[in-house]
Formats: sequence, C-alpha cells, structure tokens
Amino acid sequence: MRAMLLDAPGRPLRPADIPIPSPGPGQVLVKVRACAVCRTDLHVVDGELEQPKLPLVPGHEIVGEVVAAGAGVDTFRAGERIGIPWLGHTCGVCPYCRSGHENLCDAPGFTGYTIDGGYAEYTVADAAYCFPLPERYDDIAAAPLLCAGLIGYRSLRMASDARRLGIYGFGAAAHIIAQVARHQGREIFAFTRPGDAAAQAFAAGLGAVWAGDSTAAPPVPLDAAILFAPVGGLVPAALAAVRKGGVVVCGGIHMSDIPSFPYRLLWEERVVRSVANLTRQDAIEFLALAGEVPIRIEVTPYPLAAANEALADLREGRLQGAAVLVP
Repeated sequence: MRAMLLDAPGRPLRPADIPIPSPGPGQVLVKVRACAVCRTDLHVVDGELEQPKLPLVPGHEIVGEVVAAGAGVDTFRAGERIGIPWLGHTCGVCPYCRSGHENLCDAPGFTGYTIDGGYAEYTVADAAYCFPLPERYDDIAAAPLLCAGLIGYRSLRMASDARRLGIYGFGAAAHIIAQVARHQGREIFAFTRPGDAAAQAFAAGLGAVWAGDSTAAPPVPLDAAILFAPVGGLVPAALAAVRKGGVVVCGGIHMSDIPSFPYRLLWEERVVRSVANLTRQDAIEFLALAGEVPIRIEVTPYPLAAANEALADLREGRLQGAAVLVP
C-alpha cells in the first residue's frame, strides 16, 4: 500500500510502499477513505511531541471502511464505515482508567503517534476505540470530527455553561465547535491572528457576534475562553478577557511557554485548565450530537502524496477549516 512515512522529526514525510497490515485479535483492518490533518500531526512531525514511533505513519482523524476483522471482534462488519480517533488504546487497569478518566491513562496508545495512523491506504485499529459515524457527513467532511470535533467538544464541556465564549485561534476545531456552541445558544467571540481579516469574516459567517485580533480586548467580559492556538502568550490575554470566576481552557496538546503575568489576572477565582486527549464517552456523545446538529465543515482536500503540502499550509496559517488527505 502507499503511505507517507515520518523517518525522523523535522524531516518531510517520505512516500513509501509498505505491506498492508494484518488485523490482530480485537483489531479491524480499515481501507482509509479520508484522513484529516491535525495540528497535533504538526507537533509530531516538527518534533514538539517527543518519542513518536519511528518510522511512523501519522494521522489520527481517519474515516474508513472495514475490510477484515481479527479474532474476537463482533462490533463491526466488513463494508461498514467507521471513524478512528487519536485515542487508540488504554490499559484499562490503571487508577485513571478505573475511575472513568481513560484520557489520562498511564499506558496509552495514540493513533498517528505511537500507533501507525491514516496517512496511508490502509490501517489497523483496536475495534474498541473505533466509532460509527453520522450518515449526514460524507467521508471528507466526517474526518475532522474525529479530533477537531472531539477535542473541541471536550474543551467546550470544560467551559461549563459559559454563555459568552471566547475562542482563540479560529481553525479546524474552532469552526466546528463554534457552531455547536451557537446551537446551544451561546455567544461566540472569535480571536484570530492580528490582521487576519479572512479568518475574522469566516468566524462571523459562522455566527460569531464579534471577531477581532487576538491582541484586542472583547467588547464585553467573557464567561470563558478556549485556546486552540498553541501560543502561550494568549493565556494572560484570555485571563484579562474573562470575568471574575471565568475559565480559560487550553485545548491543545502542545503550547509554547506561558509568560509570567501579574497575579491580579488570575485573582477573583479565575481558572486556567488544560484538556488532555479524549475518552470514548466523549466520542459517543459528540458524534451523536453531530448527527443532530447540521455542522458546516469547511475542508480543503489534498491527495495523499501532497501530505507535506497540507502540513505546510496548516503550519503557515493558509487554511480555513481543515485539510483532509484522500488516498
């Protein structure tokens, strides 16, 4: 099969012909129909997330068709469309797994990081960590739901019932979850790179009541803010934007260093918290919600061989919405 391989962090992906994997016990073999390109893929490729499996097939927002199942799999049948997300395996026995916090598992496996992912024509996955997808989305539109959507949903939950919600970094995750938040009756305030008029217009077109530069103050105090941009300097800015008791949620897996800031920004019971990975329950809840809410998913498709181009476009901020590789 054709695949794009990472041989070492900091290097471009290499096209290669490698054997089609065989499903082991509990696994399914999946023919990849689409795989979205996530900022986490950039962090892996650029070496900001250390110790990936090497060589590695990246990609963890996978939509595919089940081709074969290993021993013990009775949840999916050949021909069924499924989604494969970032969380690829958990130990099931550590204190976190046993207390309903499998996203914090002590011995996890992550698709496209420690497990080969979807930048290929086929992949294998643990069937217990795969999910049926809402029929209303085609393969390309469904792919970003599997991380941009899932992490966005978990981040939104951490923002609790915030009515005025700021979103910093209006990319793949933000454009999906902003629509979910609007459906819930929240007001969205979108913060983009300074001067990015196109992104601000994009946010306004998706229902944001205000869109401006990340260096600007919102017109009213926010109840909560979610940071999808991996820029530590935005944490103090978001703290200054939220009201007393407000929450700042850091939704990324990697962020540049947070600069020092005066305690008065944190005082009055403001909270800064991170979001780590996801749980299978997150996926069940969000995919059911996505089946009910008509989310407009903005995508730019690329052929599999153009994976490096897609990553570069994401790195340089040349995309609106999500990039999706199509084998």
